[in-house]
Amino acid sequence: MRAESPNSSTANLRGDAAGASMVFVMRLVLALTAILTLFVAPGDLGNRHGARTLLSSLIFGGYLLHSLTLLLVARRHRTPFWHGKAVYWIDLGWFALMVYCTGGGNSFFFPFFFFVILTASFQWGFDEGARITLGATFALTLATWLTDSNINHGHLLLRTAFVLALGYMIAYWGGMGVAQRRRLRLLRDVSRLSNPRFGVTQTIATMLQQTRDFYHASNCLLLMRDHGDELWQLHSAGAPGGRSSLARLPQGAAAPLLVFAPQALVQYAAPLHPRWPGSVESRTRVPGETRWQALPPEQLEQLIDLLDASSFVSAPLPLRKGEGRIYVVSDKLRFSRADAVFLQQLAAQVFPVIENIMLLDRLASDAAFRERQKIARDLHDTTIQPYIGLRHGISAVRQSLQSDHPVAAELDKLLDMTTQVIGDMRQFTRSVRQGVAQTEAELLVALRRQAQQVREFYDIQITIQAEDGLSISDRLAAEVFQIVNEGMHNIRKHTRARSGLISLSNADGQLRIRIQNETPEGPPAPFLPGSLAERTTALGGTIAIDRESDGVTTVSIAIPV
Repeated sequence: MRAESPNSSTANLRGDAAGASMVFVMRLVLALTAILTLFVAPGDLGNRHGARTLLSSLIFGGYLLHSLTLLLVARRHRTPFWHGKAVYWIDLGWFALMVYCTGGGNSFFFPFFFFVILTASFQWGFDEGARITLGATFALTLATWLTDSNINHGHLLLRTAFVLALGYMIAYWGGMGVAQRRRLRLLRDVSRLSNPRFGVTQTIATMLQQTRDFYHASNCLLLMRDHGDELWQLHSAGAPGGRSSLARLPQGAAAPLLVFAPQALVQYAAPLHPRWPGSVESRTRVPGETRWQALPPEQLEQLIDLLDASSFVSAPLPLRKGEGRIYVVSDKLRFSRADAVFLQQLAAQVFPVIENIMLLDRLASDAAFRERQKIARDLHDTTIQPYIGLRHGISAVRQSLQSDHPVAAELDKLLDMTTQVIGDMRQFTRSVRQGVAQTEAELLVALRRQAQQVREFYDIQITIQAEDGLSISDRLAAEVFQIVNEGMHNIRKHTRARSGLISLSNADGQLRIRIQNETPEGPPAPFLPGSLAERTTALGGTIAIDRESDGVTTVSIAIPV
């Protein structure tokens, strides 16, 4: 079993706020019950001496105050400490003191250890539950040894064995519950990826990243192809910075990843130590069989060297019109057969949806191609031709004037402007007709070219900024270009600003666009750019307008990527 990362643990806690609140209440109930028992029947608890009774009162009263403080503070502050693992280890210390001052191995309060074992196991999983179980066993033994030198070893052995056995069972079933919740959460998240707007490549990349994070793996690989294709698509989620990559491989290069039977489920884990070669796990299971079969190590040598893995699991892809495999690779963790089975279940959940996206994408591409042809013809007939006529008219007027005429320079500037606009519109028409997609680099070049035109034509200085490693899909780049271009023209049309700033960045799985400009004419009236809002909403994003006290207006747009 693997421990959850701090981020995933915090997310689990936030999703189980009601359960966490119940734990704080039950802790207080236990504290109240313990102190009432201390005063109702002190003799039954081994407190026949005044010093021991005073010590017990201090310890039980301190735990009551501790429990009340936790309950009150935890309801006000959702910080990691008040809901974290340290709180349960503090509880363990209090329970050890209670056992020590109430008779050691004969204490009625040793079952309190199961409270902390239960809460830790069902909230943090098997690893933390097992650690708490070992800590409780050690605390019970130490408290008994310090309380009485004449230890009943048989009685102590029975109690410690009971704590160990029951604690392990609680930790195991608690870990199973935590693992099931995490698996259901992953299945829910990957089911939400079925948005054809993002495209198949982006959907697969996101799924691989989520799968890699779920397994805390070093890489997640996907090898697939359609029937009839010569090249395999290799998707990888192990690139630096967590980014995904896509490569196309011929049959020979993909062969090391295809050494198993087409429908075989595979699990491999390296030996625990070079001196224990028998601890290696290399198993496979084919459909129709319930038992796992051993794989010969020599069959995996080339694959292990290629993946540079100490452990991996692999499952076939349930594709109707294709074939492939998915790999989850780790250089530190040790995957189990249960991990391989869940990977197969995950693939069965995701890839029928991905195939549907591919079908929708193909249908949408065909429809978009026909629509692009129509739009390109309409642009040429209804937009470019009038501009060409306008340019001819301006050219005719200019030729009728002397070069030293007062408006000659303005006409020359206007003629250059119309020539550039016609060139841009022709380029746009060609892009529409051919369906040319933009990359991040092409997008930034196009935006800076537009900003340069705004500076030349209208004397407005607009700066384009983009963070390093900006990630924008080719489909989204065209929409971003239109949004930013509209933002530039809004600065020109609706303000008197002579400068502006447009920044693009990735944060929290979203593309963030900030359009800023000064407002020398004073605070503007409340407004919402209609075109920007419509485009942003169509992309599933949000838009917000901020007016700062120093006279700067900021349009903030967030679009999921």
